[in-house]
Amino acid sequence: MMSQRMQWERLFSPVRFGELQGNLALESGRTPFHKDYDRIIFSSAFRRLDRKTQVHPLSENDHVHTRLTHSLEVGCVGRSLGIRVGEMLGRSLPAHVDPSDIGAMVQAACLAHDIGNPPYGHTGEDAIRHFFVSAENAHFLEGLTAAERQDLQTFEGNAQGFRIVTQVEYHRFEGGMRLTYGTLGAFLKYPWTVDYVTRGEQKKFGCFATELPILEEVAETLGLLRTGPNSWCRHPLVYLLEAADDICYGLIDLEDGIELGLLRYTEVEDLLEPLLEERWEQISEDLDKADNDRRRLQILRGQAMEAMVSAVAKAFIREQDALLEGRLQGSIIDHCPATVRELVAGAKRMARERIFNDSRKLAIEVGSYGTLSVLLDNFLSAVHECVTDGQATFRNRRILDLMGRSAPQPHWSLYEAYMRALDFISGMTDNFAADMARQFSGYQPD
Repeated sequence: MMSQRMQWERLFSPVRFGELQGNLALESGRTPFHKDYDRIIFSSAFRRLDRKTQVHPLSENDHVHTRLTHSLEVGCVGRSLGIRVGEMLGRSLPAHVDPSDIGAMVQAACLAHDIGNPPYGHTGEDAIRHFFVSAENAHFLEGLTAAERQDLQTFEGNAQGFRIVTQVEYHRFEGGMRLTYGTLGAFLKYPWTVDYVTRGEQKKFGCFATELPILEEVAETLGLLRTGPNSWCRHPLVYLLEAADDICYGLIDLEDGIELGLLRYTEVEDLLEPLLEERWEQISEDLDKADNDRRRLQILRGQAMEAMVSAVAKAFIREQDALLEGRLQGSIIDHCPATVRELVAGAKRMARERIFNDSRKLAIEVGSYGTLSVLLDNFLSAVHECVTDGQATFRNRRILDLMGRSAPQPHWSLYEAYMRALDFISGMTDNFAADMARQFSGYQPD
């Protein structure tokens, strides 16, 4: 058990990464944390989530969620959780923070939690890893250090997200979005580097080698407790982000399943009823008044979210000491009543068995490996030639021109140049990636 303890005063730091620490000018109607929310909302990287896969790639059904609608909904739940927890913390809050600020911090972190996902979501992540692991592409890794190879072969959307908000967007490689340290802490789900994944100690990581100095600075400013070399404990608000994501995943995946005809409404109602048992008689009256299953589901979803937000907030306060000492085991959902735990587990199981294996979804996902392989091969070949030869052929110069501001300079390291190529490719939407790969393979007009 750790004897050290994090302090709310430091954890809610309003200082902005990349700006002078004395620059804390307040604006009427907006605190620094509310500005974080606005900066993320208005970013190009956030806007592109509208054309990125949530669960069902390239869906033609307008009611099916994209990464953008998912992120907005997670943000709403996160804001409710943050405000609720802030009200319950009461006098424990620093003088410069009120419950709405905590709501804004969690909401901003939730909005950005998927901002680093490449085209085709988690399948796209695996496609990038697969490319770098494949023996036929081993020549791209020659000259890289072991740590640099691991970053590429274990490509992680969460680490790419940290790179986007601190480096790529807005103030390019001069602070990125320049978010507050407090919001960056709430965003960092995995504040450690890839070596913890390659050793099998963690499943995911949140920081590439390129951003390690930034992670160190964020951890030092917030007072995160060090758990090992290049590893720190999580900011307590990360647990609220994670819970908001789980709540939305659990409910929204099922909603999409019904929209696509993969689940029946009655199956979802049966899953939600135990959570709402105490109010089921009243809820049933509202359900009887609804004229279709979509409206019935909306009623159930609202009631379930309220019950889960209340349970998570109470669990957070109950586990406050463990959170501040960096010793909480599992997620905050794991410390909620059995009805909440069983609903989340049951929803994930139903989605995994009935939704994720839909043949239409699987066929597009398999195709995404080919799409990303074409893009990676072309862009990395151009980047490699530029750095190793100091110049590029006419064809490869055309490819580098496509990269715009992400194009490497000949004096850069190969690893840095590759990361810029991944910035460009992972920032693509599903449609844009598919169209460009098709053109690279020999464009055929309709």
